[in-house]
Amino acid sequence: MSDSRTRLLVITGSLRRASFNRMVAQTLPELVAVDVEIALHATLGDIPLYDQDTFDAGLPDGVARLAEAVFAADGVVIVTPEYNYSVPGALKNALDWLSRLPGKPMGSRPVALQSASMGMLGGVRAQYHLRQVLVALDARVMNLPEVMIGQVQNKVDADAGRLIDGDAREHIRRQLDAFVRFIRR
Repeated sequence: MSDSRTRLLVITGSLRRASFNRMVAQTLPELVAVDVEIALHATLGDIPLYDQDTFDAGLPDGVARLAEAVFAADGVVIVTPEYNYSVPGALKNALDWLSRLPGKPMGSRPVALQSASMGMLGGVRAQYHLRQVLVALDARVMNLPEVMIGQVQNKVDADAGRLIDGDAREHIRRQLDAFVRFIRR
């Protein structure tokens, strides 16, 4: 780290602008210490499906922007929904691209996971599958505390686009504090 600020990149697994996970991600800057800087990656929607022919033709702009943002961050926070008991395709695709790039952007990169869903489990299955994918990328995933927000539809202000539930916010604050310590070790 070149200065005393810890830079976190937040990647949201959902493409939907009004997604509950995007609302959680948009709340994170309110929950970090003053010496932590949060950058929200705009979207994974501009990343084409990975295939070697596309890679050989030249790195797509969306992939280059994501890789640059990951390289610039001290740690990555992935906030994702669960799709069909697993990881959303757009997120998996973005990670597939990152796994092929020179310099391995996710290699040894500290990562914290968060998920939210309308169901009771809060995206637990997506997180466990995501952990398996991140092993292949040699990311350094923080194990605890975990953040899985169940029944998120009752814990957000959809008009404001942010998480308002006090217990969930405090749990995330504790995770982010632990993540910054994890990065600085």
